[in-house]
Amino acid sequence: MPCSLLVRLAILISSALYVMAYAQVSGAEYPKKPVRVIVPYSPGGPTDVLARVFLKELSESLGAPIVVENKPGASGLIGSDAVAKAAPDGYTLLVNPSIHVINPSVYKKMPYDALRDFAPVSQIADVPLVLVVKNELPVRSVQDLIAYLKASKGPTSFASSGTAAAPHLAGELFKIRTGTQLLHIPYKGSAPALTDLLGGQVDMMIDSLPSSMPFIQSGRLRALAVTTPRRIAALPDVPTMAEAGVSDFHVSTWYGLWAPARTPRAIVEKLAKHIGGALATSSVQVRLASLGALPVGSTPVAFTSFISAESGRWKHVVEAAGIQPE
Repeated sequence: MPCSLLVRLAILISSALYVMAYAQVSGAEYPKKPVRVIVPYSPGGPTDVLARVFLKELSESLGAPIVVENKPGASGLIGSDAVAKAAPDGYTLLVNPSIHVINPSVYKKMPYDALRDFAPVSQIADVPLVLVVKNELPVRSVQDLIAYLKASKGPTSFASSGTAAAPHLAGELFKIRTGTQLLHIPYKGSAPALTDLLGGQVDMMIDSLPSSMPFIQSGRLRALAVTTPRRIAALPDVPTMAEAGVSDFHVSTWYGLWAPARTPRAIVEKLAKHIGGALATSSVQVRLASLGALPVGSTPVAFTSFISAESGRWKHVVEAAGIQPE
């Protein structure tokens, strides 16, 4: 075979290999098989329900099946660890709420690094919180509540859906911002916490809006403020914390999607783009609204920056409150 022909053949083979490699790294052919999304909580819980809403649309957009696998346990550590140790090929992903970046401040020993072992893909949704009190408490506003807390001789209790969850940290932040004293009573979920709040066993709670809304609407609980920067359409007469006189109090339970660290950048960006498209569809927006969630959809860069800020903010609150794992 002439030398020139061998050279041309070598160039053709090299070019073909380059194109194949580029297609793999660029994500042009991703996904070629079903994608597994791990939800580190039980089926039917808030994270599981929210994940399935947008993942159905994402599956159709990507053109590949998405299989949800529930791996509950240890405040999400078990399922998250499985993703941290998975192959970085885009076929094992994680949907987790904000506790993902709070856990490292609570647990002294973590099986993974919540920042370095994951590639942030996109923030999915934001669920506002609302400050509610039992009707027997003689307060009608946040300022009334602060005055009541400072004048009270006995401990005023606040419930939460669990230690280090967003409602707990919101309560601790409220104490810091207002210079008041509160006794934290943790529960295993919002439902039992609300049961005791309605029964008068605890005095107040900063709860997820969807779980408290029915009791606010029925008049069984009194809403004093929402934790969002702007008022919520569903509660137009309820002020924000800032309007109520408590500054720098934007707190929510937010949800995001992560891939294992070292997942090719092109795959991460492709996922983020399709997630943004899925969240923009009317069907997903209507369903999320019914859950009290606000769709977000962010770029990997924006989500990474957001995570870093959230991690630092809640580390300060955890340390100031001396929060320990249950």
